[in-house]
Amino acid sequence: MNKSGLTELEVVLAVARRRGFRSAAVDLDMSTSAVSNAVAGLEARLGVRLFHRTTRSVSLTEAGRQFVDQIRPAVAHIQDAMAAVSEREDKLTGTLRINSSLGAALMTFQPVMIGFLQRYPGITIDLVTEGRMVDIIAEGFDAGLRSSSRVPGDMIRVPITADTPVAIVGSAEYFVRHPKPMTPADLLEHSCIRARLPSGVPSPREFDRGTERFNMDVPGRLVLDAPILMREAVRRGVGLVQLAEWYVTNDLAEGRLERVLDDWVRPVPGLCLYYSGHRHLPPALRALIDFIHEVSDFK
Repeated sequence: MNKSGLTELEVVLAVARRRGFRSAAVDLDMSTSAVSNAVAGLEARLGVRLFHRTTRSVSLTEAGRQFVDQIRPAVAHIQDAMAAVSEREDKLTGTLRINSSLGAALMTFQPVMIGFLQRYPGITIDLVTEGRMVDIIAEGFDAGLRSSSRVPGDMIRVPITADTPVAIVGSAEYFVRHPKPMTPADLLEHSCIRARLPSGVPSPREFDRGTERFNMDVPGRLVLDAPILMREAVRRGVGLVQLAEWYVTNDLAEGRLERVLDDWVRPVPGLCLYYSGHRHLPPALRALIDFIHEVSDFK
């Protein structure tokens, strides 16, 4: 346990709360003997016994109960004050390890990551990007960054974006040589840039209009696993591609790319930061969560 100047009082409160020295020691990250010695030392200075001890149980004496009732709110106020000072923006330090897909990292890099680092100069972000989902706890990450649909159900989510619009696009030059598809079936006559799933196989296209919803494999001689490469390929007229609209907003606005089949695509779930609720929340991660709430457009 970090030395706060309140160690003995915090130990007494923990033993009273947990009704045991061993369980209090676990909560405080101390040895059982250190907890016992802290209580004994305080009792000796006060000249009063605070706990009844037997081989089976630990309980407060009447004097101990009155003492705990009086110190509990005072200790809580002092802890809050110390935490507020230690977590000031210019005092926060440490490294946050975050696992993310490349797309999620790109979409949040400027509004979240760069802004956070500028505000907290003492914090380092170690951002690992990969397509596969990992167990962030087993692999030593503080948090993950993914589409909310991919986050395990036992994780706590912090939404960053609303659902993300999707577009099927091709270059203006490509459409000079090929007619625009009017239905998903028309894609069978086109060259498509396909996305590779983490399993290694090409991902089928998903189509959704009204009550019609289906997946379809599309033809194409280029299979990629990075959206920025897919964007580069479509810009060069290789074929049609389906991407989060975020990647091609400028291309569409400037006429380099044109969208098709808009009524057949639906948004994908938005991005979120996620972490385990079974771990102590590091101050740096708490600061990142608060920063996301501040800057996120998600309402």
